[in-house]
Amino acid sequence: MSKDVEHINEPLSESFRDRIATIDEEGKRKWVYAYKPKGKFYSIRTWLSVFYFIVFFGTPFIQIDGRPLFMFNIPEGKFILFTKIFWPQDFFIFGLTMITFVFFVVLFTAAFGRLFCGWACPQTNFMEMMFRKIEFLILGDAPAQRQLSNAPWTGKKIFKVGLKHVVFYLLSFIIANFFLAYIIGMPALIKIITEPVSEHLVGFASILVFSAVFYGVYAFFREQACTVVCPYGRLQSVLLDKNSMIVAYDYKRGEPRGNAKKLHTDQLGDCIDCFQCVKVCPTGIDIRNGVQMECVGCTACIDACDNVMDKIGKPKGLIRYASENSIANGIALTYTSRMKFYTALCAIVLLILGSILATRKDVDATIIRTPGILYQERGTDSISNLYNIKVVNKTTKNVQLQLQLHQGNGKIDIIGKPYVMVHKEGQGSGEFFITLPKNAIKERSSHITIDLMADHKKIATLKTNFLGPVNN
Repeated sequence: MSKDVEHINEPLSESFRDRIATIDEEGKRKWVYAYKPKGKFYSIRTWLSVFYFIVFFGTPFIQIDGRPLFMFNIPEGKFILFTKIFWPQDFFIFGLTMITFVFFVVLFTAAFGRLFCGWACPQTNFMEMMFRKIEFLILGDAPAQRQLSNAPWTGKKIFKVGLKHVVFYLLSFIIANFFLAYIIGMPALIKIITEPVSEHLVGFASILVFSAVFYGVYAFFREQACTVVCPYGRLQSVLLDKNSMIVAYDYKRGEPRGNAKKLHTDQLGDCIDCFQCVKVCPTGIDIRNGVQMECVGCTACIDACDNVMDKIGKPKGLIRYASENSIANGIALTYTSRMKFYTALCAIVLLILGSILATRKDVDATIIRTPGILYQERGTDSISNLYNIKVVNKTTKNVQLQLQLHQGNGKIDIIGKPYVMVHKEGQGSGEFFITLPKNAIKERSSHITIDLMADHKKIATLKTNFLGPVNN
């Protein structure tokens, strides 16, 4: 074996594990000048990002029965999912949703790695498919950007850099408006935009704050949001195993690295150590070092490596979607029984959550006996109890509720009106008496059932207790 090949086979430095790729030995930020990827996966991601942007910017305009498809109004405690409204009283559903989400993340990551990060994460889509492309358009590719950064401040540099930041801020301002629309709704956002600022100071200030945050993230913080802030990468160490699907380098095929033609040897692997996979990486890592926290699974390295393999006449797939076991055993990645099982569990979890959301009642009511008041005698043959009712109307229409006993000879008298009025997406309350014949009361405390009626249709059934004298 030649000395050159012996040098190539020396163990790689493990220093990359001591710090993230964008921080140097002195703890200073290393700016990533990522090359523009070209290839099959990048084209697919581009088209998917177009669909993603259409959904993101189009969804706030969708109104069904005067209600948005999604809204997360945290200040008012009002949340809308697929036109269904949720109030703080539905907190258990949100708790269940969060548990379901965590469970789904664990299962999905264990089977498919960071597939979500590379293909669906809003941060990745906006950064790589919008802001990065605009940066390429204004400043040029990575070498031109690096050269411009090191160049003295001239009129040309001021113009280009200034134009980039102006466009970045305008885009951030637009994104901030739509982000706010998901919180307060598009009609409220239009009022902030069209009416005098003095009438919407809080709303306008919110837009400016969101704009500043998005601008700061996409113009300066960039990949640090994924490598420093987002905890998802750190979860990989406990969620991934040797059967998980990841973007991986085939070290058995690629090692030892080096250019066989230049070294005049046939003892090298397919990796020619061109560093194209490193140059296109938006987080600045070397995928050949194995699974790393910073990898977001964007597939840019796959496209770059495939292009090189085409040029040197080698098979594609030196970097590809694979599992550790598939690389170690030299077999193709398969949809294993484990992946099928995890996928089925994910589907079951989503189905359970979907059924809970779909079967949730549009009108919720709570009935309790008025505290501190015992039963009242009505004449010589009847007993009455006083009750309070609280109702939450989650529909887009006003509701007039009538109350009637599910069974028995008693009657219900609502105080003030013959019905309980509850406005759309609002709450209502009332007081009423339930009167039962004495001969129907067999115990000190008995259970009774009340039907809630709206438009002559039963919409809910509630249970409560009725207190009466003890019959000897």
